[in-house]
Amino acid sequence: MKFRLLNLFFILSLVSLSNGYSQNEISGEGPFNQLIIRGVTLINGDGSPPRGPIDIVVENNIITKIQVVGYPGVKIKEDDRPKLKSSGKELDANGMYLLPGFIDMHGHIGGVAQGANWDYVFKLWMAHGITSVREPSGRSIDWTLDLKKKSERNEIVAPRVFAYTGFGQTTKEFNPLNDAPISTPEAAREWVRANAKHGADGIKFFGAEPEIMAAALDENKKLGLGSACHHAQLSVARWNVLHSARAGLTSMEHWYGLPEALFEDRTVQNYPLDYNYQNEQHRFEEAGKLWQQAAKPFSEHWNAVMNELLDLDFTLDPTFNIYEASRDLHRARRAEWHEDYTLPSLWKFYEPSKVSHGSYWHYWGTEQEIEWKKNYQLWMTFINEYKNRGGRVTTGSDSGFIYQLYGFAYIRELELLREAGFHPLEVIRAATLNGAEALGWDDKIGSIQIGKLADFVIVEENPLKNLKVLYGTGAIKLTDANEVVRVGGVKYTIKDGIIYDAKRLLAEVKDMVDAEKSKTNWKLSQPGVKN
Repeated sequence: MKFRLLNLFFILSLVSLSNGYSQNEISGEGPFNQLIIRGVTLINGDGSPPRGPIDIVVENNIITKIQVVGYPGVKIKEDDRPKLKSSGKELDANGMYLLPGFIDMHGHIGGVAQGANWDYVFKLWMAHGITSVREPSGRSIDWTLDLKKKSERNEIVAPRVFAYTGFGQTTKEFNPLNDAPISTPEAAREWVRANAKHGADGIKFFGAEPEIMAAALDENKKLGLGSACHHAQLSVARWNVLHSARAGLTSMEHWYGLPEALFEDRTVQNYPLDYNYQNEQHRFEEAGKLWQQAAKPFSEHWNAVMNELLDLDFTLDPTFNIYEASRDLHRARRAEWHEDYTLPSLWKFYEPSKVSHGSYWHYWGTEQEIEWKKNYQLWMTFINEYKNRGGRVTTGSDSGFIYQLYGFAYIRELELLREAGFHPLEVIRAATLNGAEALGWDDKIGSIQIGKLADFVIVEENPLKNLKVLYGTGAIKLTDANEVVRVGGVKYTIKDGIIYDAKRLLAEVKDMVDAEKSKTNWKLSQPGVKN
């Protein structure tokens, strides 16, 4: 049966849709036989401190030289720099900062209910330096694999895509069980084998019966594919994060299933007796109280759970940003980029609704936000300590829900990792090398090393001093001349050695949004306020 084990709310936003937007002219330049990027300060992604000025040489999409060419404040000797071939391309990035391309470990490529299609989403991601995305369950595996192939051939403006099929999801072309439900361990194994053969990079789980989860994860592990899980409340009472990690799950999303593994005096969440999981306000309001029901930070049980996950080399992808409206609805709803870059259909999807996933603002107030603030404190404590003990933490956004916009939300996730206690260099490592390791691609991307692919983010301001300079809208600054200006925004995103003007990509997104607004003379207004 199609989508047998997928969460219903995700299905509503991730089913099939025709394109909706036409692909603009490809906005990149290259690739080149030789590309030399001149004069950057390098932030490598592996935790090492910045250094520069440096010239980076790329030949046929492979980094071949990383050369120190001088010292701060000292004129560079041109004779000491790498030589440009007659067929080569030189990019003057003197004084700018270069980082590895960012990796979004939780990126849905738009959604039907949101009215957001791939061209819109991809350009927002690329405009924010995101060159690789793991899609954990999309509209269909065939649709995602088609976009993945087009990205690999650089036929479209897009990050590289890692396709994780929703467990049990089928299409006309991929239907190994002929619409039969996955109701036995052997059926689970058969579906997993077929998914790998079909070309997927991994599986996204939402939970299932314990014997089915165990069989599916075991088979997937044997095949060497990755896996992620949103441990939905419907299954978590009998199968939490520890069960998944022991069975072979490689990464978890959000935090569902982790507090349950930390329970000491209960086996289920303290649900009110009139709770209904189909009621979005019930679902998210009670989720805001969950961490306070778990073992106290640094207690014996808390430490035991953390240490077991560390021993299993388990990856945490927290996606702090996607729930931030729960602790500060006004902030998320009034983010300045909504006016120019949020589609009317997406804005409508965010508004209070009884059927739209994540639109749980039925009557959201101070009491709910206070509970979520406490939730964040405990959640962030676990994530930061996991990192401190050598655990792998990655960066994901899960955009398209709860007032979180593609690209912009990813940068907000970096800020929230900083709030959790990460040093800015640790934040960048979570956004780059850690993601590459989790995907099994750290020999190709994730840090700036000779032999790796040419995936870069170039920005004119120092992101370590202020992560806000990575937002497409930049950061506000008062100059010495007492002038208020905007600085930053990614200057160039380079993927597979192709140079993209990030600000141009963002302008193309604004054109899309303006065109949609003009069709109905639509103007953004806050929920409950009539124009």
